[in-house]
Amino acid sequence: MQFDDLLTEQRNHRSTHIDRESTLEMVATINREDHRVARAVQKQLPQIAAAIDAAYPKFDEGGRLIYVGAGTSGRLGVIDATELQPTYGLTAQQTFGLIAGGTQALTTTVQAAEDSPELAQADLGAVHLTSKDVVIASAASGQTPYTLAALQFAQDQGALGIGFSCIEGSPLSELADFPITPVVGPEIITGATLLKAGTAEKMVLNMLSTGIMIKTGKVYQNLMINVVPTNGKTFERAKKIIAEATQTSTLAAERALDRAGNNVPLAIVLIETKGTIAEAKALLDATNGHVSQAVKLSDKG
Repeated sequence: MQFDDLLTEQRNHRSTHIDRESTLEMVATINREDHRVARAVQKQLPQIAAAIDAAYPKFDEGGRLIYVGAGTSGRLGVIDATELQPTYGLTAQQTFGLIAGGTQALTTTVQAAEDSPELAQADLGAVHLTSKDVVIASAASGQTPYTLAALQFAQDQGALGIGFSCIEGSPLSELADFPITPVVGPEIITGATLLKAGTAEKMVLNMLSTGIMIKTGKVYQNLMINVVPTNGKTFERAKKIIAEATQTSTLAAERALDRAGNNVPLAIVLIETKGTIAEAKALLDATNGHVSQAVKLSDKG
């Protein structure tokens, strides 16, 4: 597949006069193109759901969620991994991003790094992959050498490979166990894949990681319950989450949180099941920390 032939590198006939438009017309043109991104992602919902269903059991069993990519694709992966940590109480060992050129590439362009399969193999080799790991490889073009080599290396080690690209039939989509390919079409500014392709990647990564977190019990109802109270702000947030989850007062939430040793999921189960600390812990242990399942198990008992 020749680079110049890629759909993401073609000129967009709907924005050919964007340099002559008023500012309002310009942003309206960009907004209309962004609407196309959401529709393209919508067409990939079955593939996204299938990827989540394959990935979450691995993460639930102690596997890691690892993002790989180059340039904008790599930076978006690092952002998603980084934000998951405080949002869902994860460690930097449970989820992280690898970008061609290393941390320096987050703020500057590292020439030729994305063209190096050897660099990808070294980066993935250093994290000691296992069959429990999930690797999300992203490349708008679907043919970046670093990303392709990283995904191939991951699969050779038995890891699950999810591939994001914006080109149907790309090498990345052919290689991935679960390809996700929203075809967003030519960019508003020719070849600037930080625009529609970047937006599509952000949407897809949000769905993947949020879905995996929900399925592995990091969410109760629609609340992020794995917040760890470490200061006044997070302690107040934890109390609010418990109170909202259990439809009780913040005073009752504070008492439960104190009894649970500042463990938010344990405090929620304690209130919802009206049992003892020991019983609440047993329910969470039996359900691998899934609050919803723990509460249901108590109802059955």
